[in-house]
Amino acid sequence: MATFLHALAAAGARRGGGSGNPTAGFEKVELADGDFVVQSPYNVPESQRFRYRDGVRTFWVYKDDKPFNTATHTNPRSEVKIRGHDYSSGVWQFEGYGYVPSGTSGVSVMQIHNEEGAAHSTVLMLHVYDGVLRFYSGAAVEPGIYDRWFRLNVVHDVGASTVAVYVDGEERFSTRVIPSDSYYFKFGVYMQHHDQSSCMESRWTNVTLYTRH
Repeated sequence: MATFLHALAAAGARRGGGSGNPTAGFEKVELADGDFVVQSPYNVPESQRFRYRDGVRTFWVYKDDKPFNTATHTNPRSEVKIRGHDYSSGVWQFEGYGYVPSGTSGVSVMQIHNEEGAAHSTVLMLHVYDGVLRFYSGAAVEPGIYDRWFRLNVVHDVGASTVAVYVDGEERFSTRVIPSDSYYFKFGVYMQHHDQSSCMESRWTNVTLYTRH
């Protein structure tokens, strides 16, 4: 446990100059255990694809798994949908400490999802391919993501239609996004369409939401 806490402290410290605190000026959103809703393959028990122990949520999925329900044809996933905190205005921020073991590839580990039925499903997805964290399958956000705890902060300014991604307190990426009517956050593992590993895994702890209106 001491090693784990030390790793979190190191991930929380910025690796360079500046404040290293993307949450400054934001208000913390209170989350209850029931706000973390797990979606996992429908044909196996949840415990075979998700574990919550000592404050750490561990997600894994196999490339030949089923979707999370029988009504969808989406790819396999083991994810949390944060329920009850959809938003449509203001500035919202996701913070979490993540870990991706080596070998995991072709998977989304965090996303900002639009309302159901929107023309575009998401405004942000963070994929992992061969150890690199990317904005969808494009711009590199952070290299060398494997086998270490990292602090992830994602800031969504709804009015400005922008998202910014911070890793270990440093801004690594920002872009404008297509607006939608409302949004919510997800994290875990959701298989993508190329370069998938046979098993995909991520671990998360201290997941928090913040807002500024």
